[in-house]
Amino acid sequence: MTPPDDAPGRERRILGLPPGTWPRILAPLVVGLLLLGGWEWAVRHFAVPAYILPGPVAIARTLVADWPTLSGSLAVTLRITVLALLVATAAGLALSILFSQSKWVEMTFLPYAVMLQVTPVVAIAPLIIIWVDNIQASLLICAWIVAFFPVVSNTTIGLNSTDRNLLDLFRLYGATRWQTLVHLRLPAAMPFFLAGLRISGGLSLIGAIVAEFVAGAGGASSGLAYRILESGYQLQIPRMFAALALISFSGVLIFLALSLVSHLMLRRWHESALRKDH
Repeated sequence: MTPPDDAPGRERRILGLPPGTWPRILAPLVVGLLLLGGWEWAVRHFAVPAYILPGPVAIARTLVADWPTLSGSLAVTLRITVLALLVATAAGLALSILFSQSKWVEMTFLPYAVMLQVTPVVAIAPLIIIWVDNIQASLLICAWIVAFFPVVSNTTIGLNSTDRNLLDLFRLYGATRWQTLVHLRLPAAMPFFLAGLRISGGLSLIGAIVAEFVAGAGGASSGLAYRILESGYQLQIPRMFAALALISFSGVLIFLALSLVSHLMLRRWHESALRKDH
């Protein structure tokens, strides 16, 4: 028999959400509202011109007025971001599996993956744009370079951190390398892979924005970075802040979506996703 919500020792759910969820939602929301209110009060009290620092109300009005233009640019940026994340995830997972199966492969190719990570994308983006004739493809490559390494690094660590006792048990029962990989190594590496995926989600957005800044591509296929540049040249500072707000919100939503995926995949068995009672 299922105990009622008000049973002793059990916290009541509010609107169907697990206990402890509402404080996590309300606390940052209240702080954010206070910051926005203080910002609006400051620009009004000190009469700061909108071309220097617009207030949240002016930014919101610009966001609504220019939504047709900004929404199109947002779609362009998000398309590059999502595609770069998907390619980075697939390539990173495949390369990590190769690394875990052969130490020689790992020692040979891991330094080159590190080189891609430590090389500033803003330094090589002009070369990529020159070499690749298609602007969208060049933006995708730049964003992929930024998002690639966290998936490779975290997943490789996870695959190499499998419990040695369990590996010996699989060998004892005659499991093949493929069976060991599928039934032991990959599940053990899942938390590491998902952690790297959350990092790569934000980095793919950063890579797309940086590449757009370098490319400076306008027209119908221009992203939010170009709108920021355009607004700066025209001194339309509220529109610049509106585009920046869309980038920030997009990054937060990407992180929350990937965190939800991680929670759903780990909540029944991994300590990082289990509810903490204390």
